[in-house]
Amino acid sequence: MSLFLFLTVLAACHNDPLEPEYGTVQLKFANVVGAQDLKLDSTSYTNGSGEPFTVTKLNYFISNIKLKKADGSAYVVPQDSSYFLVSQSNPASQLITLRNVPVDDYTGIDFVVGVDSLRNTMEIGKRTGALDPGGAAAGMYWDWNSGYIFLKLEGTSAKAPADATGKHNFMYHIGLFGGYKKESKTINNLRTIQLAFGTGPAHVIVNGTTGVQIKANVLKIFDGVKRLSIAAHPDIMVSDSSEIVANNYAKMFSVGTVQVD
Repeated sequence: MSLFLFLTVLAACHNDPLEPEYGTVQLKFANVVGAQDLKLDSTSYTNGSGEPFTVTKLNYFISNIKLKKADGSAYVVPQDSSYFLVSQSNPASQLITLRNVPVDDYTGIDFVVGVDSLRNTMEIGKRTGALDPGGAAAGMYWDWNSGYIFLKLEGTSAKAPADATGKHNFMYHIGLFGGYKKESKTINNLRTIQLAFGTGPAHVIVNGTTGVQIKANVLKIFDGVKRLSIAAHPDIMVSDSSEIVANNYAKMFSVGTVQVD
């Protein structure tokens, strides 16, 4: 091979675009109450109003995930693969695996608590996986209100009024995405969460797994932006008080550990 031809081939190889490289990110949602791990049914906690309570159910939707970079750009998880239902009673649901994430350094994460208006109004037959009202999303969808419940918190408290059976239950079922039509707008309880990864970026490496722990502190539902008393508000669904709960749960998330394996 002549020197000219060799240099030409070498230059062509050098200018070939590099194949994209990917890794995996696992989001590990850890539900806590203050400094304690959340335990259903058995453990009594106390909110900022001094009210004892136990939690019997905690479910919430996570969607529209973006991994942020220092330059302000982001990797956006493909829309059809960006809806997840986290349930305290199902440990497997608390581990969200994002595959084919471009290799890079990421400094934070954005996500939405809830299900956006596009998916809420999409033909039901096209809502699969975590959004299937007859499957994974059973119990997290209002048939009568045609919309998803973004967050469901249920429990017991001596401060809640007794029902007909003498039980002192409370429940917060929070949905509402703004409504279907301009003339029938509702409260919009979708909330976007923006979290930084702390002192250093999360490194996504080729064929590696980067673990990001995200803590969800149930106490913030009662003591976030505005204090919420169980005695005063034992049952919240589509009332104006739902906005108080949404503003509070927007403050319940924080980043724990970040680890690369």
